[in-house]
Amino acid sequence: LYLSSGDGGNGFSFDAPNNAQTIVNQLQGKMLRIDVHGGDDLPTDPLRNYHIPTQNPFVGTVGDDEIWAYGLRNPWRCSFDRGTGDLYIADVGQDAWEEINVEPPTSPGGRNYGWKCMEGNACTGLLNSCTCGDALLALPAFEYDHLHGRSITGGYVYRGTAIPSLNGLYVFGDFQDNRIWTLRVVAGAGTEFTERTQDLTLPSGAIPSNISAFGEDAGGELYMCDFFTGA
Repeated sequence: LYLSSGDGGNGFSFDAPNNAQTIVNQLQGKMLRIDVHGGDDLPTDPLRNYHIPTQNPFVGTVGDDEIWAYGLRNPWRCSFDRGTGDLYIADVGQDAWEEINVEPPTSPGGRNYGWKCMEGNACTGLLNSCTCGDALLALPAFEYDHLHGRSITGGYVYRGTAIPSLNGLYVFGDFQDNRIWTLRVVAGAGTEFTERTQDLTLPSGAIPSNISAFGEDAGGELYMCDFFTGA
């Protein structure tokens, strides 16, 4: 089971704690990976009743054993491509950039996505948290600035049959700016960035707004949630 957690900071301030870069006794700002069927590895902690996969990157070394990846600000939301096994992590930015990170199924974990010394590919100036441009940091597959949208909502790579032209495209949206796009990721880089908002006009003439989540059914067809109307 993979779980994403925000860094716990104030959404309007860079003065948040450096939780995303702290890997000891700190699970915020991370992607976590646990086994809920393997027994309880932490019997003395009533709030942590799960098994730690032995392949997790920080098992046997410095760092909390649950951590799969770190350096995330507000990962919303994450999904696996059922066709390739790639892990997509949409991370909500602070003042300027929204980003999409992609890990292949062969990843050993342990990636550092750079928050809060980096927001997307940009340096924040907060060099006490990590070093901007460090070769060890994982850069996003794609980013967009706040002229396009201000709060990314991650979706899914389309693997359904109803719209064959979307096959292999990552479908995602923006909560604040009511926009929907598709993107194709090739060799870790985003391409074919295309707006789809008008394609989803409802019979009433309205378009989906305040998209808070996407869902995927057994056949690979996609669903979107409108936060304020409940549709």
